[in-house]
Amino acid sequence: MVVSVSAVVLLGLLIWFLLRIRYLRLPDVLISGTFGFLLAATAAAPLVRTALNGLSGFLGGLRF
Repeated sequence: MVVSVSAVVLLGLLIWFLLRIRYLRLPDVLISGTFGFLLAATAAAPLVRTALNGLSGFLGGLRF
């Protein structure tokens, strides 16, 4: 499945705007899920996965 970068950028900006105005309801959650699905189909998916794995490793290594 080929997804254009413009679609991912547009949905990302829409999610950012909704979070900025503190208005995130059920339709917005569906938009966020669609964004995640489309992002996973792009070439950015390995970079995002690597960043999340690094973040989880960092947070898992913290001792309180």
